[in-house]
Amino acid sequence: MPHILIVDDDEIVAQMASEILMDAGHACGWVCDGEKALDLLRWRRPDVLLLDQDMPGLTGAQVLRSLRSSAETYDLPVIMFTGISGVDDENAAFHNGAQAYLRKPFRSEVLLRQVEEVLAPRAERPRHLSLMEHLEQATGRWRDAPKKRAVY
Repeated sequence: MPHILIVDDDEIVAQMASEILMDAGHACGWVCDGEKALDLLRWRRPDVLLLDQDMPGLTGAQVLRSLRSSAETYDLPVIMFTGISGVDDENAAFHNGAQAYLRKPFRSEVLLRQVEEVLAPRAERPRHLSLMEHLEQATGRWRDAPKKRAVY
């Protein structure tokens, strides 16, 4: 069962999205600001983050940049979840590393489709890899692998 964290300063929208997602079989929770989201992410990693772009305090864009610069959350799937409808804002969200962009007000089927589309590529991955593990795997250097000696 995928775990989804919603970060939105509008509690009514967060609760409505949470109910839709839970009815579809997802585990869901929400926090109301970017600082609380970052605090929560230090001890619990969801499978997807729905992130409001325009919040008081830390904006969604700031939270997203913080996630992308962290070795632990660099690959956390993020759907920007916002009432902002400008093309520049959407492009900025993708540039900052969002996987999808969902405008409010939203339809439940669109929310569910976006979440499923973001989760689908990760279904084959057994677990999250830290950035160091990912780099070691990508370069063929595993910590547990026997060390090969160079032959000259």
